[in-house]
Amino acid sequence: MPDFTTAPSLLALAALLGYLLGSIPFGMVLARVMGLGNLRDIGSGNIGATNVLRTGSKTAAALTLILDGGKGAAAVFAVRAWIGEDAAQIAGVMAFFGHCFPVWLRFQGGKGVATFLGLMLALYWPVGIACCLTWLATAVVSRISSLSALVSAFSSAIWLSLLGQPSLIAAAILMTLVIFWRHKDNVARIAVGKESRIGRK
Repeated sequence: MPDFTTAPSLLALAALLGYLLGSIPFGMVLARVMGLGNLRDIGSGNIGATNVLRTGSKTAAALTLILDGGKGAAAVFAVRAWIGEDAAQIAGVMAFFGHCFPVWLRFQGGKGVATFLGLMLALYWPVGIACCLTWLATAVVSRISSLSALVSAFSSAIWLSLLGQPSLIAAAILMTLVIFWRHKDNVARIAVGKESRIGRK
C-alpha cells in the first residue's frame, strides 16, 4: 500500500471521480451509436470489447478496448496531476470497480481487463507493458482470450515485485481476485476444454 498523506476528503473525492469515470459503459454507448444493437442481447451480454466484437464490428471493438483502457489511465493521470500519487492509485482502482460494477447498469458491468491494463500502464508503465506482453504471449500460445486475461492479471503482482513497486501489489492482488471472480464461468469452461478460442466462431 502507498503512504497515504493526502487529506481523507480528497481521497474520497478521488475515489468518487475514479468510480464515475470507470462506470461509463463505452461498449454499450458505441453499440447504440453505431447501430449494432443492445449488447445485453448479444453473445455473453457483457459490455466489454470481446462481446462488442461479436456484433461483427472490429472498429467498435477496437474503440471499446481503447476507451475502456483509457478511462482507467485517465483516472490515474488526472488525479495524480490534481492531488497526488496516493489519490491516483485510489482513483485507478475505483475506475476498475466502476467498470465492473457501474451504478448505471445496476452494478452489472464488464470483466475489467482492459481498464485494469490501462490503469497499470498509467500507474507504472513498465509493469503495464509487461502485463500486456504477458497477455499477448499467452494468447499466441493458447488462443484463448479469457485465459490470457487471467494470466496477465495474475502476473501483475509478480511484475510489480520484480520491478520494485511493492506499494502497488495490494491493489493489483485485489483487482486480480475480482477479475478471476468475474471470469468464473470462463474458468469452468477452460477446465473442461470448452472455452472458445481466438479466431474461431
